[in-house]
Amino acid sequence: MLEYLRGKSEVTISMVCLGNICRSPMAAAILFNRRGEISKPKINVDSSGTGAWHVGEGPNPHSKQTWEKHGLKYDHVAKKFSKNDFHSSDLILVMDSSNYANVISLASEDVRHKVFYLRQFDPQLREIDRDSKDYEKLEVPDPYSLSIGHFEAVYEMIDKSITGLLAELSR
Repeated sequence: MLEYLRGKSEVTISMVCLGNICRSPMAAAILFNRRGEISKPKINVDSSGTGAWHVGEGPNPHSKQTWEKHGLKYDHVAKKFSKNDFHSSDLILVMDSSNYANVISLASEDVRHKVFYLRQFDPQLREIDRDSKDYEKLEVPDPYSLSIGHFEAVYEMIDKSITGLLAELSR
């Protein structure tokens, strides 16, 4: 899946959701804290949202509480995804089909290969084609305004996907 990254000593991975306060900062926190599990490539982590509603804000309190419950430390300030992110990121991982459509709409043909659903790296879901009718299975649901239990479920989905991502990157 990531053949184009083979041999790179360093990669920048950007996590993208809608508002950049729930899912993408949680995914960034998990990857940031687990990136040392592989020796190569060195991983830089970033995140953003396709909407600008929360630019400059910190993470959703439930999101931060969830990653801290798992012993992770991560600082986050929300920002909006832009065309420039295609040039600063080697890999762009979106949380759902809306994020995917918004990101792809900004992409020139030569950078579209960088965009994946994060859950395409979940070992149990990796065979699902993002362009098939089963694409919904690749989505990380938005827990915004839901109870803390929903954030925990999202954490588990993301963590499984990060496990698969790290395995793919270390090949």
